[in-house]
Amino acid sequence: MPLVLPFVPTERAAWLAAALAPVALVIAASTPGAWVVAPIAAGALLVLVLLDGWMAGRLVDWDITVPADTEVGEPLEMIISGSFASAAMPQRIEAALAFDPRLGGGGRAEVRLGAGDGVGSFAGTHSAVPVRRGTGRLFRGWMRWVGPLGLGARQTQRELDQEVRIWPDLSPVRSRDLQTFLRNAQYGLIARRLRGEGSQFEALSEYQPGMDRRWIDWKASARHTRLYARENEAERNNQIVFAFDCGQAMCEPVDGLPRIDRAVSAALTCAYVALKGGDRVALFGFAQRPGPMTPFIAETRAFPRLQRAAASLDYHSAEPNFTLAMAHLTGKLKRRSMIVLFSDFTDPTAAELMVESLGRLVRHHLVLFVTIADSEIEAFVEAAPTDLTTLARSVTADTLARQRALVLERLRQLGIDVIEAPWRKIGPQLIDRYFEVKRHEAIG
Repeated sequence: MPLVLPFVPTERAAWLAAALAPVALVIAASTPGAWVVAPIAAGALLVLVLLDGWMAGRLVDWDITVPADTEVGEPLEMIISGSFASAAMPQRIEAALAFDPRLGGGGRAEVRLGAGDGVGSFAGTHSAVPVRRGTGRLFRGWMRWVGPLGLGARQTQRELDQEVRIWPDLSPVRSRDLQTFLRNAQYGLIARRLRGEGSQFEALSEYQPGMDRRWIDWKASARHTRLYARENEAERNNQIVFAFDCGQAMCEPVDGLPRIDRAVSAALTCAYVALKGGDRVALFGFAQRPGPMTPFIAETRAFPRLQRAAASLDYHSAEPNFTLAMAHLTGKLKRRSMIVLFSDFTDPTAAELMVESLGRLVRHHLVLFVTIADSEIEAFVEAAPTDLTTLARSVTADTLARQRALVLERLRQLGIDVIEAPWRKIGPQLIDRYFEVKRHEAIG
């Protein structure tokens, strides 16, 4: 454990000592017999520093409060509070924290504290923004408060053993628009819109002019001597797998958060809608090796299980093995399913292996490939060529964009549906595509 001195000089004391040093040299040079003034002045300054530190006051107690759970990308409030033995507050109170870098801010924070509600109390808040999922720890905290002269300060430290669980961002699931949409679906507005377009029998009704003749049930009409039509509803109990590429490309940040976290948020939003629609949902992650796959969840009350599984998806700095991962996933599925794959690519050679693996997968399952549009490449392409460096960068970015478009077109030619959009639009477009697939009964 590092040594922490109870009394330390402040920056003001250091500047004062630096200012007095030339004076001492001038006195020593001009009047050699007066050299004793210099050590006396240094001793006096040291006494003032210790006296000021003693006058800063005695700390009774201090504590750091953090919530046990938070979500990636959402503000995390770290509250530092405590009290002094006397009602007189020190001139300046500061605190420093060391914590896991996944909590944001590079793993360090400095907080200026002010007076609290009670007599002699103080408080301050540091707002951190977690940048990765997982469990973040607070390691150590320091407190420092300055005396009335501003020359001396006291300081102390404390070992911290606090954990913060960082979950995926579920703000889209809690959004008012989505909840209103799902509430309307619960009252049957969406079910009535889908009636007649599905494959599962719902009811018989007397045929009315304007109905599609393909809906006529000729056997029932023959028994009742009048025309009856079948009313069907969309098929339920479909299997939907959200597969996540946890490799290097998906760990690159987009607007401050890794792509994998943006993908997890969109996938959980769509998974919640799918559970409300009566389908079954599972999560699967992979990198160099296939990760664990959750069992199929069929009820919204089991949604936290999906959230925990998504929170456990790790970040990998290596390229993913699509061949092994897709073969593993195929072996887990016993019936035709809808597979929503979140991935990205920068290397055309690696993309070739991905296309080959997905080509085998689409023979037995409905595959939807989701990728986040690279806004940085688009900005480079659109940049005005003001100099040779900008021009070269634009040409390189345009080449990468063309290669990317070529790979996505090859996926479409294989029968794979592709969604490429900015991260803010990935979730809504994915939900729209899910309902489109449900209407056309493309899964079963």
